[in-house]
Amino acid sequence: MRVAVGVQYDGAGFQGWQAQRPGVRTVQTVLEQALTRVADHPVRLVCAGRTDAGVHGVGQVAHFDANAVRSARNWVLGGNAHLPMDLSLSWAREVPGDFHARFSALARRYRYLILNQPHRSALWRGRATWCYRPLDAERMDEAGQALVGEHDFSSFRAAECQARHPIREIRELTVWRRGDGLVLEVEANAFLHHMVRNIAGVLMAIGAGDRPVEWAREVLAQRDRARAGVTAPAEGLYLWAVRYPDRFGLPAGVETLPEFGV
Repeated sequence: MRVAVGVQYDGAGFQGWQAQRPGVRTVQTVLEQALTRVADHPVRLVCAGRTDAGVHGVGQVAHFDANAVRSARNWVLGGNAHLPMDLSLSWAREVPGDFHARFSALARRYRYLILNQPHRSALWRGRATWCYRPLDAERMDEAGQALVGEHDFSSFRAAECQARHPIREIRELTVWRRGDGLVLEVEANAFLHHMVRNIAGVLMAIGAGDRPVEWAREVLAQRDRARAGVTAPAEGLYLWAVRYPDRFGLPAGVETLPEFGV
């Protein structure tokens, strides 16, 4: 049987999703060890999006093949019983054999959280990027609209990105203020390595008044990563949701996070 699972994790304690050399703590490694114990045979996971070190998962999706027959409830409860507190399963579903966590996805949605106040926060440390300079959410939102649509996102692509081409389609990008912080939410068919963090870096420079609103469009047109400025820190980034065709019957909603300032 093929099983899809919803995965949540605090990325601060992991060196990203992907399994690496022995002794490196990654989400994939820890989760495979837990599910192997539930299945009573080795389990190998494939995820919807390989997040970097420090990046969080709220709506991550993965799949694995199992010879053992377990109920959805048993996969979740059994898996969580063997997982650390910073990693959990939120749901499990048996899916058809043609389901693939990565290639079956129609869209992925990320959120980038920016704590925007004069002093740093101990409670949001590792969970949001702190910017002490006032940011204009409306300017950032306006600038971001230049990135919506299908474009060559070479300017927002990490040098080590292994994608075959830089063409991606952003379907929605919004920035709004929430209490003491800002939320950047972006949905696309797929993302390049560091693409959201590089977008966040450009929009934060615009929001702080260092650059004009038109700069986002100019950076996009130049197709040159060196023109885009700094990459925003990983700690503010969340893989928020992954959307699949309805025929797979997977959950569409995700949990909400606390309001900034609460």
